[in-house]
Amino acid sequence: MQLYKNQELKIYNSLSGKKEVFKPINEGHIGMYVCGPTVYSNVHLGNVRTFMSFDMVFRYLKHLGYKVRYVRNITDAGHLESDADVGEDKISKKARLEQIEPMEVVQMYTVDFHNILNTLNFLPPSIEPTATGHIIEQIELIKSIIDNGFAYEVNGSVYFDVHKFNETNEYGKLSKRKLEDLIHNTRTLDGQSDKKNPQDFALWKKAEPVHIMRWPSPWGDGFPGWHLECTAMSTKYLGETFDIHGGGMDLKFPHHECEIAQNEAAIGKSPVNYWMHANMLELNGQRMAKSTGNTINPHELLSGNNDKMSKAYSPNVIRFFMAQSSYRSVLDLTDEGLKASEKGFLKLMEAMNTLSKLQASDNSNGLDINSWKQKCYDAMNDDFNSPVLIAELFNAVKYINQVKDGKAAINASDLELLTNTLHAFVFDVLGLKNSGSSGEDTTDKLSDTVEVLIKLRAEARANKDFALSDKIRDELAAIGIQLKDGKDGTTFSTN
Repeated sequence: MQLYKNQELKIYNSLSGKKEVFKPINEGHIGMYVCGPTVYSNVHLGNVRTFMSFDMVFRYLKHLGYKVRYVRNITDAGHLESDADVGEDKISKKARLEQIEPMEVVQMYTVDFHNILNTLNFLPPSIEPTATGHIIEQIELIKSIIDNGFAYEVNGSVYFDVHKFNETNEYGKLSKRKLEDLIHNTRTLDGQSDKKNPQDFALWKKAEPVHIMRWPSPWGDGFPGWHLECTAMSTKYLGETFDIHGGGMDLKFPHHECEIAQNEAAIGKSPVNYWMHANMLELNGQRMAKSTGNTINPHELLSGNNDKMSKAYSPNVIRFFMAQSSYRSVLDLTDEGLKASEKGFLKLMEAMNTLSKLQASDNSNGLDINSWKQKCYDAMNDDFNSPVLIAELFNAVKYINQVKDGKAAINASDLELLTNTLHAFVFDVLGLKNSGSSGEDTTDKLSDTVEVLIKLRAEARANKDFALSDKIRDELAAIGIQLKDGKDGTTFSTN
């Protein structure tokens, strides 16, 4: 069904700084590119939030009836430790420290990335290209940029000439930065850099003798700059100009700014019509950072094996929690917020289970289903406003409970429309799954049962019957219930 013909979608475009009516380049078809992970470590929970935002965008566009080609890359080479083009390639550094091959690092963390996203019920992208799989395309792109006069080669490395580019184009238009300000705020080169200017960025880096990841090129053995891969892969699979480019707010500058410059320098066209940026994820009101210890990874959140949360949280609860905030807002991850989301999710699933058992009446009263349905679309059409959508879903939850209690009525056609609409938005768009829970009662009974076993285990430990104590712990772990011993006693979490 081509629902998009009857729905006006507006998207906040980071380039213009305002919401714009979405009009795809080709009617009924959308090209969308999202910057994927650099696979040198376990995926960061903040990145998961970004990918989840665009998973929801992908889901809604498909629901509207668009044919979407969604490209999300894997950065498996070329991402240096510093955006100033210094330091080691992150993957090569990890390989050196672990004394394994770089492609072992790539494989390990790519598998982990996919496992996390599968656990959280992400739809796979249409294409998931890798930087190392597109070296030829990147070299050809560099040649074009050099031929057009916007890059220069020095000692086997190639740099993009930002100052030359800015004479005829506008570098900084996405992040709203002026080159003059960047020059003023940049320290003078130390005399050892090959760059003409500090603002220039690497398109190709010469590989030192110890550098494992290297490829032959017209300028000598080396590896591509980080920004280059996205330009090469997006244009290859989506064309010289495509509809949507997404990523985290932290990529706006310099990464996305450099992408625009590369495309305009090589092809002469601005690459993207709608730039979308997801905001940051905080932890307990502060920026997540390994250096301060204020961090938690997806595995720890899902298992409960951490010192930030009181229990484990299911994939459904994590998805529901993230959807309760606009993708453009800073989201604060807290134990209290997750607990509230868990209650909300269970209430929603209880209503979905109740809905399947409702009996139709001759007439309807209590909620105008057609009007309510359009409000759900209005929410998502307003720059994918999932918090407002969820508020509308709970208006339906209230109505379902009123019908169940005999305080409202619903006829057969409205019941079918309500059921289909709820299923579409809850399961297809938000990506939630009905866990099969019968609600709070089942959860409470599970808690009571486990608490009995915790007491029996405590008695066994007091009697120095460690075999029984360990058996209780291990048997619970085998069915997905993790015990966590602390100074205030033993708590449990479920996977």
